[in-house]
Amino acid sequence: MNFLSRRRPGAVPEPGTVVPGSPDAVEVGGRSVRVGDGYTATLAVTGYPAEIGPGWLEPLLSYPGRVDVSLHIEPVPPVIASQRLRKQRSRFEASRRQDATKGRLDDPELDAAAADAAELASRLARGEARLFRLGLYLTVHADSEPELTDRATEVRALAASLLLDVAPATWRQLQGWITGLPLAFDALGVTRIFDTDALAAAFPFTSPDLPSTTGEGVLYGLNLHSPGVVVWDRWAQPNYNSVILARSGEGKSYLAKLDLLRNLYQGVEAFVIDPEDEYVRLADAVGGTIIRPGVPGVRINPLDLSAGDGEDALVRRALFMQTFVAVLTGGAGVSPEEAAALDVAVLAAYRAKGITSDPRTWRRPAPLLADVVAALDESGEAGRVLAARLYPYVAGSFKGLFDGPTSTAAAGHLVVYAIKDLPEELKPVGTLLILDAIWRTVSTSHQAGARRRRLVLVDEAWLMLRAGLGAQFLFRLAKSARKYEAGLGVITQDAADVLSTEVGRAVVSNAATQVLLRQAPQAIDAVTEAFGLTSGERAFLLSCQRGDALLAAGASRVAFHSIASDDVEHDLVVTGPAAPRR
Repeated sequence: MNFLSRRRPGAVPEPGTVVPGSPDAVEVGGRSVRVGDGYTATLAVTGYPAEIGPGWLEPLLSYPGRVDVSLHIEPVPPVIASQRLRKQRSRFEASRRQDATKGRLDDPELDAAAADAAELASRLARGEARLFRLGLYLTVHADSEPELTDRATEVRALAASLLLDVAPATWRQLQGWITGLPLAFDALGVTRIFDTDALAAAFPFTSPDLPSTTGEGVLYGLNLHSPGVVVWDRWAQPNYNSVILARSGEGKSYLAKLDLLRNLYQGVEAFVIDPEDEYVRLADAVGGTIIRPGVPGVRINPLDLSAGDGEDALVRRALFMQTFVAVLTGGAGVSPEEAAALDVAVLAAYRAKGITSDPRTWRRPAPLLADVVAALDESGEAGRVLAARLYPYVAGSFKGLFDGPTSTAAAGHLVVYAIKDLPEELKPVGTLLILDAIWRTVSTSHQAGARRRRLVLVDEAWLMLRAGLGAQFLFRLAKSARKYEAGLGVITQDAADVLSTEVGRAVVSNAATQVLLRQAPQAIDAVTEAFGLTSGERAFLLSCQRGDALLAAGASRVAFHSIASDDVEHDLVVTGPAAPRR
Protein backbone atom coordinates (compact mmCIF):
# COMPACT_ATOMS: atom_id res chain seq x y z
CA MET A 1 0.00 0.00 0.00
CA ASN A 2 1.73 3.15 -1.20
CA PHE A 3 0.59 6.59 -0.07
CA LEU A 4 2.52 9.07 -2.18
CA SER A 5 2.13 12.57 -0.86
CA ARG A 6 3.41 14.83 -3.65
CA ARG A 7 4.29 14.68 -7.30
CA ARG A 8 8.04 14.96 -7.80
CA PRO A 9 8.92 14.59 -11.48
CA GLY A 10 12.60 14.18 -10.70
CA ALA A 11 12.02 11.09 -8.55
CA VAL A 12 12.36 8.57 -11.43
CA PRO A 13 15.83 6.97 -11.50
CA GLU A 14 18.12 7.98 -14.35
CA PRO A 15 18.62 5.42 -17.16
CA GLY A 16 21.28 2.90 -16.27
CA THR A 17 20.94 3.46 -12.52
CA VAL A 18 20.89 0.22 -10.53
CA VAL A 19 18.22 0.43 -7.83
CA PRO A 20 18.70 -1.97 -4.87
CA GLY A 21 16.00 -4.64 -4.85
CA SER A 22 14.99 -3.98 -8.47
CA PRO A 23 13.74 -6.91 -10.62
CA ASP A 24 16.14 -8.70 -12.94
CA ALA A 25 13.82 -8.27 -15.94
CA VAL A 26 10.71 -6.31 -16.97
CA GLU A 27 8.65 -7.40 -19.95
CA VAL A 28 6.05 -4.89 -21.10
CA GLY A 29 2.78 -5.95 -22.71
CA GLY A 30 -0.36 -4.15 -23.77
CA ARG A 31 -2.42 -5.17 -20.73
CA SER A 32 0.19 -6.32 -18.22
CA VAL A 33 3.82 -6.15 -17.20
CA ARG A 34 5.93 -9.14 -16.24
CA VAL A 35 8.21 -8.14 -13.38
CA GLY A 36 10.67 -10.90 -12.52
CA ASP A 37 8.58 -14.01 -11.95
CA GLY A 38 5.29 -12.19 -11.43
CA TYR A 39 2.77 -10.20 -13.45
CA THR A 40 1.10 -6.87 -12.70
CA ALA A 41 -1.73 -4.86 -14.20
CA THR A 42 -2.64 -1.30 -13.26
CA LEU A 43 -6.19 0.06 -13.10
CA ALA A 44 -6.80 3.80 -12.96
CA VAL A 45 -9.85 5.11 -11.12
CA THR A 46 -11.74 7.45 -13.45
CA GLY A 47 -15.06 7.95 -11.66
CA TYR A 48 -16.07 8.44 -8.03
CA PRO A 49 -19.35 8.29 -6.08
CA ALA A 50 -21.17 11.52 -5.30
CA GLU A 51 -20.84 10.98 -1.54
CA ILE A 52 -18.23 9.08 0.45
CA GLY A 53 -17.65 8.35 4.13
CA PRO A 54 -14.50 7.97 6.24
CA GLY A 55 -12.43 4.94 5.34
CA TRP A 56 -14.34 4.13 2.16
CA LEU A 57 -11.18 2.58 0.62
CA GLU A 58 -10.96 -0.06 3.36
CA PRO A 59 -12.68 -2.80 1.24
CA LEU A 60 -9.96 -2.46 -1.39
CA LEU A 61 -7.24 -2.82 1.24
CA SER A 62 -9.00 -5.84 2.73
CA TYR A 63 -8.98 -7.66 -0.61
CA PRO A 64 -7.39 -11.10 0.06
CA GLY A 65 -5.08 -10.91 -2.97
CA ARG A 66 -2.16 -8.55 -3.45
CA VAL A 67 -3.27 -5.11 -4.57
CA ASP A 68 -1.20 -1.95 -4.23
CA VAL A 69 -3.40 1.12 -3.66
CA SER A 70 -1.53 4.29 -4.64
CA LEU A 71 -2.75 7.81 -4.00
CA HIS A 72 -0.89 10.68 -5.65
CA ILE A 73 -1.83 14.02 -4.14
CA GLU A 74 -0.93 17.44 -5.50
CA PRO A 75 -2.27 20.65 -3.91
CA VAL A 76 -3.93 23.19 -6.19
CA PRO A 77 -2.80 26.79 -5.47
CA PRO A 78 -5.67 28.76 -3.89
CA VAL A 79 -5.62 31.42 -6.62
CA ILE A 80 -5.97 28.84 -9.40
CA ALA A 81 -8.63 26.97 -7.42
CA SER A 82 -10.71 30.13 -7.01
CA GLN A 83 -10.44 30.99 -10.69
CA ARG A 84 -11.51 27.53 -11.81
CA LEU A 85 -14.41 27.45 -9.39
CA ARG A 86 -15.53 30.84 -10.67
CA LYS A 87 -15.49 29.58 -14.26
CA GLN A 88 -17.32 26.41 -13.27
CA ARG A 89 -20.03 28.36 -11.48
CA SER A 90 -20.36 30.62 -14.54
CA ARG A 91 -20.91 27.58 -16.77
CA PHE A 92 -23.53 26.20 -14.38
CA GLU A 93 -25.35 29.53 -14.29
CA ALA A 94 -25.22 29.87 -18.09
CA SER A 95 -26.69 26.39 -18.49
CA ARG A 96 -29.52 27.15 -16.08
CA ARG A 97 -30.36 30.44 -17.83
CA GLN A 98 -30.35 28.75 -21.22
CA ASP A 99 -32.72 26.06 -19.95
CA ALA A 100 -35.01 28.74 -18.50
CA THR A 101 -34.98 30.70 -21.77
CA LYS A 102 -36.03 27.61 -23.73
CA GLY A 103 -38.72 26.69 -21.20
CA ARG A 104 -37.07 23.49 -20.03
CA LEU A 105 -37.63 22.03 -16.60
CA ASP A 106 -34.98 22.54 -13.95
CA ASP A 107 -32.20 19.95 -13.93
CA PRO A 108 -31.86 18.65 -10.33
CA GLU A 109 -28.31 17.41 -10.95
CA LEU A 110 -27.27 20.79 -12.33
CA ASP A 111 -28.85 22.59 -9.39
CA ALA A 112 -27.07 20.29 -6.92
CA ALA A 113 -23.72 20.77 -8.67
CA ALA A 114 -24.14 24.55 -8.69
CA ALA A 115 -25.01 24.57 -4.97
CA ASP A 116 -21.99 22.39 -4.15
CA ALA A 117 -19.70 24.65 -6.19
CA ALA A 118 -21.03 27.74 -4.42
CA GLU A 119 -20.53 26.17 -0.99
CA LEU A 120 -17.01 25.04 -1.86
CA ALA A 121 -16.12 28.51 -3.18
CA SER A 122 -17.35 30.01 0.09
CA ARG A 123 -15.24 27.58 2.15
CA LEU A 124 -12.18 28.32 0.04
CA ALA A 125 -12.67 32.05 0.55
CA ARG A 126 -12.86 31.57 4.33
CA GLY A 127 -9.79 29.31 4.36
CA GLU A 128 -11.76 26.31 5.62
CA ALA A 129 -10.82 24.03 2.71
CA ARG A 130 -8.33 23.56 -0.08
CA LEU A 131 -8.40 21.74 -3.41
CA PHE A 132 -6.13 18.86 -4.42
CA ARG A 133 -5.55 16.81 -7.54
CA LEU A 134 -5.86 13.14 -6.64
CA GLY A 135 -4.72 10.22 -8.75
CA LEU A 136 -5.93 6.83 -7.46
CA TYR A 137 -4.46 3.68 -8.99
CA LEU A 138 -4.81 -0.04 -8.25
CA THR A 139 -1.89 -2.30 -9.16
CA VAL A 140 -2.90 -5.98 -9.19
CA HIS A 141 -0.26 -8.70 -8.77
CA ALA A 142 -0.39 -12.40 -9.72
CA ASP A 143 1.92 -15.31 -10.51
CA SER A 144 0.60 -15.96 -14.03
CA GLU A 145 -1.32 -14.15 -16.75
CA PRO A 146 -4.55 -16.20 -16.35
CA GLU A 147 -4.49 -15.60 -12.61
CA LEU A 148 -3.83 -11.91 -13.22
CA THR A 149 -6.90 -11.70 -15.46
CA ASP A 150 -9.07 -13.29 -12.76
CA ARG A 151 -7.66 -11.05 -10.03
CA ALA A 152 -8.15 -7.90 -12.12
CA THR A 153 -11.77 -8.90 -12.80
CA GLU A 154 -12.38 -9.39 -9.08
CA VAL A 155 -10.81 -6.03 -8.23
CA ARG A 156 -12.93 -4.28 -10.88
CA ALA A 157 -16.06 -5.86 -9.45
CA LEU A 158 -15.05 -4.78 -5.93
CA ALA A 159 -14.40 -1.24 -7.17
CA ALA A 160 -17.79 -1.20 -8.90
CA SER A 161 -19.46 -2.13 -5.60
CA LEU A 162 -17.91 1.04 -4.19
CA LEU A 163 -19.30 3.04 -7.16
CA LEU A 164 -15.78 3.51 -8.54
CA ASP A 165 -15.22 3.50 -12.28
CA VAL A 166 -11.88 1.96 -13.23
CA ALA A 167 -10.10 1.61 -16.54
CA PRO A 168 -7.05 -0.52 -17.37
CA ALA A 169 -3.93 1.38 -18.38
CA THR A 170 -3.87 -0.32 -21.79
CA TRP A 171 -0.55 0.14 -23.62
CA ARG A 172 0.60 2.21 -20.64
CA GLN A 173 1.15 -0.63 -18.19
CA LEU A 174 4.82 0.21 -17.71
CA GLN A 175 3.83 3.76 -16.66
CA GLY A 176 1.16 2.22 -14.45
CA TRP A 177 3.65 -0.09 -12.76
CA ILE A 178 6.01 2.84 -12.14
CA THR A 179 3.11 4.91 -10.75
CA GLY A 180 2.40 2.19 -8.19
CA LEU A 181 5.98 2.21 -6.88
CA PRO A 182 6.92 4.40 -3.87
CA LEU A 183 8.65 6.98 -6.03
CA ALA A 184 6.14 9.84 -5.64
CA PHE A 185 5.83 10.01 -9.45
CA ASP A 186 2.50 9.84 -11.30
CA ALA A 187 3.29 8.66 -14.82
CA LEU A 188 -0.39 8.25 -15.80
CA GLY A 189 -1.84 11.60 -14.77
CA VAL A 190 -5.46 10.44 -14.40
CA THR A 191 -6.54 12.88 -11.69
CA ARG A 192 -9.68 14.27 -10.10
CA ILE A 193 -10.16 17.39 -8.00
CA PHE A 194 -10.87 16.67 -4.31
CA ASP A 195 -11.51 19.08 -1.47
CA THR A 196 -9.98 18.66 2.00
CA ASP A 197 -12.84 16.66 3.54
CA ALA A 198 -13.13 14.27 0.60
CA LEU A 199 -9.37 13.73 0.56
CA ALA A 200 -9.27 13.02 4.29
CA ALA A 201 -12.03 10.45 3.87
CA ALA A 202 -9.96 8.68 1.22
CA PHE A 203 -7.43 7.52 3.75
CA PRO A 204 -8.45 4.12 5.17
CA PHE A 205 -8.16 4.99 8.84
CA THR A 206 -11.06 2.80 9.93
CA SER A 207 -11.55 -0.84 10.75
CA PRO A 208 -14.53 -3.02 9.85
CA ASP A 209 -14.22 -4.55 13.34
CA LEU A 210 -14.86 -1.23 15.12
CA PRO A 211 -17.69 1.31 14.99
CA SER A 212 -17.04 4.26 12.71
CA THR A 213 -15.41 7.28 14.30
CA THR A 214 -15.09 10.95 13.47
CA GLY A 215 -12.15 10.37 11.14
CA GLU A 216 -9.76 11.60 13.83
CA GLY A 217 -8.07 9.62 16.53
CA VAL A 218 -4.82 7.94 17.49
CA LEU A 219 -3.02 5.24 15.55
CA TYR A 220 -2.85 2.22 17.84
CA GLY A 221 -1.18 -0.15 15.40
CA LEU A 222 -1.67 -2.68 12.62
CA ASN A 223 -4.79 -4.82 12.44
CA LEU A 224 -3.80 -8.46 12.99
CA HIS A 225 -6.72 -9.80 10.96
CA SER A 226 -6.72 -7.48 7.94
CA PRO A 227 -4.23 -5.35 6.01
CA GLY A 228 -5.57 -2.16 7.58
CA VAL A 229 -4.61 -0.08 10.59
CA VAL A 230 -6.41 0.51 13.88
CA VAL A 231 -7.11 4.17 14.63
CA TRP A 232 -9.16 4.92 17.71
CA ASP A 233 -10.67 8.18 18.92
CA ARG A 234 -11.32 8.02 22.66
CA TRP A 235 -12.83 11.51 22.53
CA ALA A 236 -15.68 10.29 20.30
CA GLN A 237 -16.79 7.59 22.77
CA PRO A 238 -19.54 7.78 25.44
CA ASN A 239 -16.80 8.51 27.97
CA TYR A 240 -13.11 9.30 27.55
CA ASN A 241 -11.71 6.80 30.05
CA SER A 242 -9.43 3.91 29.14
CA VAL A 243 -7.95 0.90 30.89
CA ILE A 244 -4.94 -1.18 29.84
CA LEU A 245 -4.50 -4.56 31.52
CA ALA A 246 -1.55 -6.90 31.00
CA ARG A 247 0.96 -8.88 32.94
CA SER A 248 4.41 -7.41 33.47
CA GLY A 249 6.64 -7.11 30.41
CA GLU A 250 3.96 -7.42 27.71
CA GLY A 251 4.12 -3.83 26.42
CA LYS A 252 1.36 -2.07 28.34
CA SER A 253 3.50 0.96 29.30
CA TYR A 254 4.86 1.09 25.74
CA LEU A 255 1.33 1.34 24.36
CA ALA A 256 0.24 3.79 27.06
CA LYS A 257 3.15 6.15 26.32
CA LEU A 258 2.54 5.86 22.59
CA ASP A 259 -1.14 6.75 23.12
CA LEU A 260 -0.11 9.66 25.35
CA LEU A 261 2.41 10.99 22.83
CA ARG A 262 -0.05 10.86 19.94
CA ASN A 263 -2.74 12.57 22.00
CA LEU A 264 -0.24 15.34 22.72
CA TYR A 265 0.10 15.75 18.93
CA GLN A 266 -3.60 16.68 18.90
CA GLY A 267 -3.32 19.35 21.58
CA VAL A 268 -4.52 17.29 24.55
CA GLU A 269 -3.14 18.32 27.94
CA ALA A 270 -2.01 15.45 30.15
CA PHE A 271 -1.12 14.67 33.76
CA VAL A 272 0.82 11.51 34.55
CA ILE A 273 1.41 9.80 37.89
CA ASP A 274 4.63 7.89 37.23
CA PRO A 275 5.86 5.57 40.00
CA GLU A 276 8.91 4.24 38.12
CA ASP A 277 10.31 7.21 36.11
CA GLU A 278 9.10 5.67 32.83
CA TYR A 279 7.67 8.91 31.43
CA VAL A 280 10.53 11.26 32.27
CA ARG A 281 12.40 10.82 28.99
CA LEU A 282 9.22 11.46 27.00
CA ALA A 283 8.41 14.56 29.05
CA ASP A 284 11.92 15.93 28.48
CA ALA A 285 11.59 15.42 24.73
CA VAL A 286 8.25 17.23 24.39
CA GLY A 287 9.01 20.08 26.79
CA GLY A 288 6.79 18.83 29.59
CA THR A 289 6.97 19.70 33.28
CA ILE A 290 8.55 17.09 35.57
CA ILE A 291 7.84 17.28 39.29
CA ARG A 292 9.85 14.93 41.53
CA PRO A 293 8.44 14.91 45.07
CA GLY A 294 11.02 13.49 47.44
CA VAL A 295 14.03 14.99 45.68
CA PRO A 296 15.86 17.68 47.75
CA GLY A 297 14.56 21.12 46.87
CA VAL A 298 11.21 19.92 45.48
CA ARG A 299 8.37 21.20 47.65
CA ILE A 300 4.58 21.18 47.47
CA ASN A 301 2.66 23.67 49.59
CA PRO A 302 -0.74 22.25 50.61
CA LEU A 303 -2.04 25.78 51.31
CA ASP A 304 -1.65 27.14 47.75
CA LEU A 305 -4.60 29.11 46.38
CA SER A 306 -5.43 30.12 42.85
CA ALA A 307 -7.76 32.80 41.51
CA GLY A 308 -9.43 30.14 39.37
CA ASP A 309 -10.33 27.87 42.28
CA GLY A 310 -13.82 29.29 42.70
CA GLU A 311 -15.54 31.63 45.13
CA ASP A 312 -15.29 29.19 48.05
CA ALA A 313 -11.63 28.29 47.50
CA LEU A 314 -10.54 29.50 50.94
CA VAL A 315 -13.18 27.39 52.68
CA ARG A 316 -12.27 24.37 50.55
CA ARG A 317 -8.59 24.73 51.46
CA ALA A 318 -9.51 24.83 55.14
CA LEU A 319 -11.57 21.65 54.74
CA PHE A 320 -8.81 19.99 52.73
CA MET A 321 -6.33 20.69 55.52
CA GLN A 322 -8.43 18.50 57.82
CA THR A 323 -7.93 15.54 55.44
CA PHE A 324 -4.31 16.48 54.86
CA VAL A 325 -3.43 16.52 58.56
CA ALA A 326 -5.32 13.27 59.16
CA VAL A 327 -3.18 11.56 56.49
CA LEU A 328 -0.02 13.30 57.66
CA THR A 329 -0.45 11.98 61.20
CA GLY A 330 -0.77 8.38 60.08
CA GLY A 331 -4.52 8.21 59.49
CA ALA A 332 -5.26 8.17 63.24
CA GLY A 333 -7.41 11.23 62.83
CA VAL A 334 -7.76 14.23 65.05
CA SER A 335 -10.01 14.85 68.01
CA PRO A 336 -12.89 17.34 67.75
CA GLU A 337 -10.89 19.82 69.80
CA GLU A 338 -7.86 19.43 67.54
CA ALA A 339 -10.03 19.76 64.42
CA ALA A 340 -11.49 23.01 65.75
CA ALA A 341 -8.04 24.34 66.61
CA LEU A 342 -6.76 23.39 63.17
CA ASP A 343 -9.60 25.22 61.43
CA VAL A 344 -8.92 28.38 63.42
CA ALA A 345 -5.16 28.12 62.86
CA VAL A 346 -5.48 27.68 59.05
CA LEU A 347 -7.68 30.77 58.68
CA ALA A 348 -5.37 32.73 61.01
CA ALA A 349 -2.34 31.76 58.92
CA TYR A 350 -4.08 33.05 55.79
CA ARG A 351 -5.06 36.32 57.49
CA ALA A 352 -1.47 36.82 58.65
CA LYS A 353 -0.45 36.80 54.97
CA GLY A 354 -3.20 39.26 54.05
CA ILE A 355 -5.39 36.59 52.38
CA THR A 356 -9.13 36.81 52.98
CA SER A 357 -12.28 35.58 51.23
CA ASP A 358 -11.71 38.27 48.59
CA PRO A 359 -10.35 36.46 45.45
CA ARG A 360 -8.17 39.46 44.70
CA THR A 361 -6.00 38.57 47.71
CA TRP A 362 -5.41 34.98 46.61
CA ARG A 363 -2.48 35.93 44.40
CA ARG A 364 -0.45 36.86 47.47
CA PRO A 365 2.12 34.31 48.73
CA ALA A 366 0.29 31.54 50.57
CA PRO A 367 1.22 30.61 54.15
CA LEU A 368 3.26 27.48 54.83
CA LEU A 369 2.61 24.49 57.04
CA ALA A 370 5.02 26.03 59.55
CA ASP A 371 2.75 29.08 59.79
CA VAL A 372 -0.21 26.83 60.63
CA VAL A 373 1.84 25.04 63.30
CA ALA A 374 2.87 28.41 64.79
CA ALA A 375 -0.81 29.42 64.94
CA LEU A 376 -1.67 26.07 66.56
CA ASP A 377 0.90 26.74 69.32
CA GLU A 378 -1.04 29.88 70.24
CA SER A 379 -4.53 28.32 70.19
CA GLY A 380 -4.66 26.37 73.45
CA GLU A 381 -3.82 22.90 74.73
CA ALA A 382 -5.45 20.96 71.87
CA GLY A 383 -3.61 23.11 69.35
CA ARG A 384 -0.26 22.57 71.05
CA VAL A 385 -0.79 18.77 71.06
CA LEU A 386 -1.56 18.79 67.33
CA ALA A 387 1.42 21.09 66.68
CA ALA A 388 3.67 18.57 68.40
CA ARG A 389 2.36 15.79 66.14
CA LEU A 390 3.14 17.93 63.10
CA TYR A 391 6.65 18.84 64.27
CA PRO A 392 8.51 16.23 62.10
CA TYR A 393 6.98 17.78 58.97
CA VAL A 394 7.95 21.38 59.65
CA ALA A 395 11.28 21.11 61.49
CA GLY A 396 12.14 17.41 61.65
CA SER A 397 13.19 14.63 59.30
CA PHE A 398 10.27 15.00 56.86
CA LYS A 399 10.30 18.76 56.47
CA GLY A 400 11.85 18.72 52.96
CA LEU A 401 8.52 18.40 51.17
CA PHE A 402 6.78 21.22 53.10
CA ASP A 403 9.40 23.72 54.27
CA GLY A 404 8.87 26.28 51.54
CA PRO A 405 6.62 27.48 48.70
CA THR A 406 5.79 25.14 45.86
CA SER A 407 8.98 24.80 43.83
CA THR A 408 7.51 23.87 40.43
CA ALA A 409 4.11 24.98 39.16
CA ALA A 410 2.04 22.16 37.68
CA ALA A 411 1.52 23.94 34.37
CA GLY A 412 2.02 23.03 30.74
CA HIS A 413 0.72 20.60 28.15
CA LEU A 414 2.29 17.63 29.98
CA VAL A 415 2.90 17.37 33.72
CA VAL A 416 4.62 14.23 35.02
CA TYR A 417 4.67 13.53 38.75
CA ALA A 418 7.64 11.16 39.16
CA ILE A 419 7.12 9.77 42.66
CA LYS A 420 9.85 7.10 42.63
CA ASP A 421 12.02 9.09 45.06
CA LEU A 422 9.19 9.83 47.48
CA PRO A 423 9.87 8.03 50.79
CA GLU A 424 7.36 5.35 51.74
CA GLU A 425 6.45 7.34 54.88
CA LEU A 426 5.49 10.34 52.74
CA LYS A 427 3.86 8.52 49.81
CA PRO A 428 0.31 8.65 51.23
CA VAL A 429 0.40 12.41 51.81
CA GLY A 430 2.46 13.09 48.66
CA THR A 431 -0.04 11.17 46.56
CA LEU A 432 -2.86 13.08 48.23
CA LEU A 433 -1.30 16.42 47.26
CA ILE A 434 -0.74 15.27 43.68
CA LEU A 435 -4.29 14.01 43.28
CA ASP A 436 -5.66 17.19 44.81
CA ALA A 437 -3.64 19.36 42.40
CA ILE A 438 -4.79 17.35 39.37
CA TRP A 439 -8.44 17.42 40.41
CA ARG A 440 -8.36 21.16 41.06
CA THR A 441 -6.87 21.81 37.63
CA VAL A 442 -9.36 19.58 35.83
CA SER A 443 -12.47 20.82 37.63
CA THR A 444 -11.79 24.52 38.14
CA SER A 445 -10.44 25.31 34.67
CA HIS A 446 -13.51 23.76 33.04
CA GLN A 447 -15.81 25.76 35.29
CA ALA A 448 -13.91 28.90 34.29
CA GLY A 449 -14.84 28.25 30.65
CA ALA A 450 -11.53 26.79 29.43
CA ARG A 451 -12.88 23.87 27.41
CA ARG A 452 -9.76 21.83 26.83
CA ARG A 453 -9.31 18.09 26.57
CA ARG A 454 -7.25 16.63 29.39
CA LEU A 455 -5.94 13.15 30.00
CA VAL A 456 -5.04 11.88 33.46
CA LEU A 457 -2.79 8.83 33.15
CA VAL A 458 -2.13 6.63 36.17
CA ASP A 459 0.54 3.98 35.59
CA GLU A 460 0.76 0.96 37.89
CA ALA A 461 -2.69 1.89 39.17
CA TRP A 462 -2.81 -1.12 41.48
CA LEU A 463 -0.57 0.87 43.86
CA MET A 464 -3.33 3.49 44.21
CA LEU A 465 -6.27 1.10 44.12
CA ARG A 466 -5.03 -0.63 47.24
CA ALA A 467 -4.87 2.70 49.12
CA GLY A 468 -8.02 4.35 50.41
CA LEU A 469 -7.49 7.91 49.18
CA GLY A 470 -6.03 6.86 45.83
CA ALA A 471 -8.89 4.48 45.19
CA GLN A 472 -11.43 7.20 46.05
CA PHE A 473 -9.76 9.62 43.63
CA LEU A 474 -9.78 7.10 40.77
CA PHE A 475 -13.39 6.23 41.51
CA ARG A 476 -14.46 9.89 41.49
CA LEU A 477 -12.49 10.71 38.36
CA ALA A 478 -13.79 7.64 36.52
CA LYS A 479 -17.37 8.72 37.30
CA SER A 480 -17.02 12.47 36.76
CA ALA A 481 -14.16 13.10 34.33
CA ARG A 482 -16.36 13.38 31.25
CA LYS A 483 -18.24 16.33 32.77
CA TYR A 484 -14.98 18.24 32.77
CA GLU A 485 -13.82 17.23 29.24
CA ALA A 486 -11.26 14.88 30.78
CA GLY A 487 -10.38 11.23 30.47
CA LEU A 488 -8.82 8.82 32.95
CA GLY A 489 -6.26 6.32 31.70
CA VAL A 490 -5.49 3.43 34.03
CA ILE A 491 -2.60 1.02 33.40
CA THR A 492 -2.09 -1.95 35.68
CA GLN A 493 -0.58 -5.44 35.69
CA ASP A 494 -2.55 -7.03 38.52
CA ALA A 495 -5.79 -7.65 36.65
CA ALA A 496 -7.15 -10.17 39.15
CA ASP A 497 -6.56 -7.84 42.11
CA VAL A 498 -8.15 -4.89 40.32
CA LEU A 499 -11.21 -6.86 39.26
CA SER A 500 -11.67 -8.31 42.74
CA THR A 501 -12.39 -4.91 44.32
CA GLU A 502 -15.53 -2.82 43.96
CA VAL A 503 -13.56 0.32 43.07
CA GLY A 504 -11.48 -1.57 40.52
CA ARG A 505 -14.54 -3.00 38.81
CA ALA A 506 -16.13 0.47 38.75
CA VAL A 507 -13.05 1.98 37.10
CA VAL A 508 -13.01 -0.76 34.45
CA SER A 509 -16.74 -0.64 33.76
CA ASN A 510 -16.61 3.15 33.30
CA ALA A 511 -13.91 2.92 30.63
CA ALA A 512 -15.27 3.00 27.08
CA THR A 513 -11.80 2.10 25.76
CA GLN A 514 -10.49 -1.19 27.09
CA VAL A 515 -7.20 -2.71 25.92
CA LEU A 516 -6.07 -6.18 26.94
CA LEU A 517 -2.58 -7.51 26.28
CA ARG A 518 -1.23 -10.94 27.15
CA GLN A 519 -2.65 -12.20 30.44
CA ALA A 520 -1.30 -14.61 33.02
CA PRO A 521 -3.10 -17.98 33.21
CA GLN A 522 -3.92 -17.28 36.87
CA ALA A 523 -5.83 -14.09 35.94
CA ILE A 524 -7.48 -15.14 32.68
CA ASP A 525 -10.65 -16.45 34.34
CA ALA A 526 -11.32 -13.11 36.05
CA VAL A 527 -10.54 -11.20 32.85
CA THR A 528 -12.77 -13.49 30.77
CA GLU A 529 -15.71 -12.97 33.10
CA ALA A 530 -15.23 -9.22 33.47
CA PHE A 531 -14.90 -8.50 29.73
CA GLY A 532 -17.15 -11.24 28.35
CA LEU A 533 -14.40 -12.79 26.23
CA THR A 534 -15.08 -15.54 23.73
CA SER A 535 -13.04 -18.72 23.75
CA GLY A 536 -11.04 -17.43 20.78
CA GLU A 537 -10.30 -14.11 22.49
CA ARG A 538 -9.32 -15.95 25.65
CA ALA A 539 -6.90 -18.15 23.71
CA PHE A 540 -5.50 -15.09 21.94
CA LEU A 541 -4.72 -13.32 25.23
CA LEU A 542 -2.95 -16.40 26.56
CA SER A 543 -0.72 -16.91 23.52
CA CYS A 544 -0.26 -13.53 21.78
CA GLN A 545 3.16 -11.99 21.30
CA ARG A 546 4.56 -8.98 23.10
CA GLY A 547 2.87 -5.84 21.75
CA ASP A 548 -0.22 -7.69 20.51
CA ALA A 549 -3.43 -6.43 22.08
CA LEU A 550 -7.20 -6.70 21.98
CA LEU A 551 -9.11 -3.41 21.82
CA ALA A 552 -12.61 -3.79 23.23
CA ALA A 553 -15.23 -1.11 22.67
CA GLY A 554 -18.56 -2.44 23.84
CA ALA A 555 -19.51 -5.38 21.62
CA SER A 556 -16.84 -4.52 19.05
CA ARG A 557 -13.40 -6.12 19.29
CA VAL A 558 -10.26 -5.84 17.17
CA ALA A 559 -6.81 -7.38 17.61
CA PHE A 560 -3.83 -5.23 16.72
CA HIS A 561 -0.08 -4.92 17.15
CA SER A 562 1.12 -1.61 18.58
CA ILE A 563 3.67 0.13 16.40
CA ALA A 564 5.80 3.25 16.76
CA SER A 565 8.04 5.09 14.34
CA ASP A 566 11.60 3.79 14.50
CA ASP A 567 13.35 7.14 14.38
CA VAL A 568 11.65 9.09 17.20
CA GLU A 569 8.68 7.50 18.93
CA HIS A 570 10.22 4.12 19.75
CA ASP A 571 13.18 5.70 21.55
CA LEU A 572 10.82 7.83 23.64
CA VAL A 573 8.39 5.11 24.71
CA VAL A 574 10.53 1.98 25.03
CA THR A 575 11.18 0.73 28.56
CA GLY A 576 13.82 -1.71 29.69
CA PRO A 577 17.55 -2.24 30.06
CA ALA A 578 18.17 -1.18 26.43
CA ALA A 579 16.51 2.19 27.00
CA PRO A 580 18.84 5.04 27.92
CA ARG A 581 18.44 6.15 31.52
CA ARG A 582 18.09 9.79 32.40
